Amino acid sequence: MTENSDHSDRSANPDHPEHSARHGYSEKDVQREVTELEGKSATAARLFDIRRIIGGLFVIYGVIVTIVGLTDDDAAIDKAEGININLWTGLGMLLLGLFFLAWLKLRPTAPPPPDVDAGAAPGGGPTE
Repeated sequence: MTENSDHSDRSANPDHPEHSARHGYSEKDVQREVTELEGKSATAARLFDIRRIIGGLFVIYGVIVTIVGLTDDDAAIDKAEGININLWTGLGMLLLGLFFLAWLKLRPTAPPPPDVDAGAAPGGGPTE
């Protein structure tokens, strides 16, 4: 094992500077790409917040069931022992959906914390 095998061990290590230089990207490029991906991930998390999905579905189904409850005939109401169950269920679903959407509006997801130390490496140690 001579100098040649030592060179192949160093360049095979992805953390080694020769590895990044050989592949055409620098540490700054990698950090910039990671920052962009973290921003996109945070945006996607806010967009697909579960409160938005649950609230939207409950509002849609609540409107549909409320309309059915308003248009129920006497036979359907008699079947439920005199209670317009579709109307009350639809109104309950509508209120629950509006609650979830109001909760989303009043308490949005927290943005990701800003980088405290720009000189720190992603693993937490100082950069060279």
